[in-house]
Amino acid sequence: MPTDRTEAPVTAFILVKTTPEWLAMTVEERIHAFSTQVVPVIEARTRGVRSRFYDTEFYSARVTDIWVWEADDHDAYRLLIDALRETPFWDRYFIVVDLLVGIENGYARTYDVEPVATLAT
Repeated sequence: MPTDRTEAPVTAFILVKTTPEWLAMTVEERIHAFSTQVVPVIEARTRGVRSRFYDTEFYSARVTDIWVWEADDHDAYRLLIDALRETPFWDRYFIVVDLLVGIENGYARTYDVEPVATLAT
């Protein structure tokens, strides 16, 4: 593998289930809790991370939400998880069911081939 390659971004799928404490809050209380207790910790302790939320509770009883994170590298991902564990997000508002972490098209990077993917036209 060529030595001039940069490290691939890391993608993490954090599968979570809401807790009764979270569900007992109003929507306004949830937004306030998240924006004052979780987001500031992430912003203060991480770098190079981006996220998106997906609701899944209408399709799954085991996982109610999937929080998708993209991190510039493994160190940024590690800092993110360390930060999240210091907030009420982790095991108070949500139970972390599973962490699925990968590198998009990692095999293509390893073997220096074009990724096999489908594209919408």
